[in-house]
Formats: sequence, structure tokens, C-alpha cells
Amino acid sequence: MAASTFRMARRSPPAWLYAMALIMALALAGCGGMGEGDALLRDYQRQLAEALDLPAPEPEPPGNIGAFPERQERLFEVSETREGLLDVYALRECHITNLVAARNNQLGRVAPPSQRWLYELELWRRLDACRDSEVAERLADDDRARLERITRRKTRQLPLVSWNSLFDSEEWTGNFSRASSALEPSDTDPLDAQLEALRWLRRATLNQFEPDWSPQSSTLEGHLKTLRERPHTAELLRALLLAEQRLGEANDLLTRRLDSRDACAPLDASGPDLRNRFQASPARQWLARLETLADRWLTAIDALLASHVSPPEAIAEYRHRWLSLDNPEAPLPAYRAVLDAHDRYWQRLAERCS
Repeated sequence: MAASTFRMARRSPPAWLYAMALIMALALAGCGGMGEGDALLRDYQRQLAEALDLPAPEPEPPGNIGAFPERQERLFEVSETREGLLDVYALRECHITNLVAARNNQLGRVAPPSQRWLYELELWRRLDACRDSEVAERLADDDRARLERITRRKTRQLPLVSWNSLFDSEEWTGNFSRASSALEPSDTDPLDAQLEALRWLRRATLNQFEPDWSPQSSTLEGHLKTLRERPHTAELLRALLLAEQRLGEANDLLTRRLDSRDACAPLDASGPDLRNRFQASPARQWLARLETLADRWLTAIDALLASHVSPPEAIAEYRHRWLSLDNPEAPLPAYRAVLDAHDRYWQRLAERCS
């Protein structure tokens, strides 16, 4: 055994070989997680630099997305409605006693935010229906006034509870995780299920005061589970930041060539041929697909947020900075601006060097 161990040790690779293997492993890891898209865009830059007879740029790391506001910053304060047992019992024909008991038991107090919204929704509907029924006419004056007061209060609170149910849920807040990697070009999973989840949540918000609309707990939880599967918002935002950075660096190459005295002489093909070649590259296909995906997703996010009450200040600021469809500094408009500039530079080069 000892001799065998000795022979194996003599044949083991030298230390520098292990170091090289580690470096290669790290490089490959970088081309996997967030680096797959980065590698594609860097390759685009290198090929562009060669075609323009310029040195390849030194790519800078893109910034991360902003931190999602803390819980106390993103939720509304909704005070408890406290009524005595006898007062609630007096409204028993409104069929709210079982609901109140379920909310106040141990399971009800630890229910997830989505279930608390369903509780408040059902409670408001029963109170509202009771207020306009013959039951209210049979109540004593004090009880009828109490019913009216509680119903009005629950009417005011329901949109706030609806907001809190979304912004207090792990499924939603996890969608904005800064620890997420960028969406990769090889990720071809469709967003259909996730987009349907966003659309359903928007319909739930818009229809919560409609008595004929009845959300099912299983449907709500199913859509939240779908959102939990992938942090698509963070992945898309980080992909946009990365693409904006790499395109900006590529634009610097094009402007340097266009600003030179003899821009066309060093090119390895005519301007139109070069433009056509690079427009058909995998990188450009990914950039176009990224814009489409981000537009669909952020438009759905925007519609969902617009269906709710005006948000707390911290969420309003986050939405403007990171989720906006028209703020020039937000990821999608900023990406579109640099992509449009890239196309303009290619057009100028094609016209000048045809």
C-alpha cells in the first residue's frame, strides 16, 4: 500500500497544472451563469474590432440592479378592526362570525399574505351584501350603524390589503433578487405561464370589488408558485444592464472608426457587407430577442402595478428607476437608446464605405 501510494504521488501533475485547471474552471464558470451572454457579446466586440482594424475594448463589469425596498418601506399600515364578541354576534346573520373566528385562530394569524387578502375580500363581500339586504333592516339601530361603519372601513382597506398581499409575498419580492444572474441567450423557456400569472394578479386587483368575480385560493397560489420558480424580473434587468454596457463599448469602436480621417481603408469588407454580416450574428439575434422579452415582461409588470393604489414612496422610486418603460435612465429605455445608436452607427458606416 505504501509503495503504491508513493508511485501515484510521483505521477501526479505539477502544481502549476492544478493552477491552470482552476483558472480554466473559473473561466468556464464565468461563461455559464451570467457569463454566457457576456461571452457572446465580448466575442461580438472582438470580431467587430478585427473588422474595423482596431484594438478590442477592455470590457467593464456592468452594475447590479438596485436593492428592493425593505418590508417596512413597501407596505401600507392597515389597522386591525376590533369589535366585541357580542357586537360581532349581533351581525351573525351577515355570516361573518365563522370568518372572524378563522382569522383570529392560530392558523389564521400566521396565514400567508395571499390568504389574508382572500379573507379580507370575503369579509368585505359579506358585509357589503348584508348592508344592502333585508338583514340590515332587521338590525337594531346601533348594530346597523356598526355594520355601516365596518363596511366603509373594510372598503377603504381592501385595496391596501391587496397591495400588501403582493408586496409582502416571497414569490413577488424574490422576483427582484439582486443575487440573480443575468438571463442567458440559451434560456429559451417561454414566459407564457409567468405572464399569465401577472395578468391574473392584475385581474384580481381590478375585480376585487366585483361581486360576480370569485377568485379561487388554489388558482392564486398556483400563480404565485409560478412566479416563485424564476426571478424573471431580476434576470431580465441584469441582462439589459450587461447588454447596454457591452453595446456602449462596441459603439465606441464604431465611432472611433467613423471619426478617423480615412475610415474605410482599414475595413476588411465594404460597409454594407460588414453591417449585414454583423446583423446576422448570434449576438444581434440575442439582443433583439432580449428587447422583446424585456418589453413583454416589464409591460405586464407596469400594468399590474398600475392596477393597484398609488404605491409607497420607496416603491414609486424603485419603479421609476428600474421598471419604467419611459424613464431614459431605466434599464429598458437605456438599452433601447444604446441599441438604436448602434444601428445608426452601422448605417453611417454602410453609407460612408459603400
